[in-house]
Amino acid sequence: MAVEKLEKLKKERNAIILAHNYQRPEIQDVADFVGDSLALAMKAKETDADVIIFCGVDFMAESAKIINPDKVVLFPDATAKCPMAAMVDAEGVVKLKEKYGYDVVSYVNTSAAVKAVSDICCTSANAVKVVESMPNGVIFVPDENLGLYVKRFVKDKDIILWPGFCPTHLGITKKDVLELKKKHPNAIILAHPECHPDVIDIADKIASTEGMVRYAKESDAKEFIVATEKGLCYRMKKEMPDKEFYPIENAVCPTMKKITLEKVIRSLEKMEPEIKLSEEIIEKARKPLERMLKVGRSS
Repeated sequence: MAVEKLEKLKKERNAIILAHNYQRPEIQDVADFVGDSLALAMKAKETDADVIIFCGVDFMAESAKIINPDKVVLFPDATAKCPMAAMVDAEGVVKLKEKYGYDVVSYVNTSAAVKAVSDICCTSANAVKVVESMPNGVIFVPDENLGLYVKRFVKDKDIILWPGFCPTHLGITKKDVLELKKKHPNAIILAHPECHPDVIDIADKIASTEGMVRYAKESDAKEFIVATEKGLCYRMKKEMPDKEFYPIENAVCPTMKKITLEKVIRSLEKMEPEIKLSEEIIEKARKPLERMLKVGRSS
């Protein structure tokens, strides 16, 4: 009944539901598109819908609005704020830029205000490619672990790292992964680059969530340990029922789980909460996002 109601509302509003890979199964099931932050940004740019219902966290919904200033972007739970994005502020970024004179590479896990003072954005799928594309040294904000991962590949640039982190990924330990490997010795270890370097060191493949899905589909392996937020395993099992995916049980992002089916329906009924940003912020933040989209994906 709830799903039927949602479908009716979607048609009436000419709306599209975009959901991140970490969303609840019920949200993934009703979404028109499920993906990582880069794939969602690209989809938001392509859509001809009048209304975008964004099921993820705050910075993702803001990015959709920045790319589509003329569309209505609904965010079903305004309290679903990314803790990592809250660890960096525009004023601090500007001070670093003045100190070093470097370009700012801003992870999409940042507020619109931080994007507005950045030179280019990146996601975990293209961070290496983006940093490689910059002419000089860079200030990389806010995820230190992703920055350390980038440093493994980009040796010819000075990279200043902001001390931010994802609590969910930082909570995944080497011990967690090795215990699962002991139970499933044939499993391939997939890890997100937001993980601690100790986890990166023992992984067979490091990739964005979309990269993990693609790798698992192309691999001959039948078992995978998935070192990222456990919501991804639902999508992987749904798309690859013949394979087994072992999540890190404590890897749950409480913010990502705030959005429910009831909240999505209520949001479409009332056409709120709506993402609203000033024209100035949209104009300034759009440029680094569009530069990122031109660079594309690397993992």
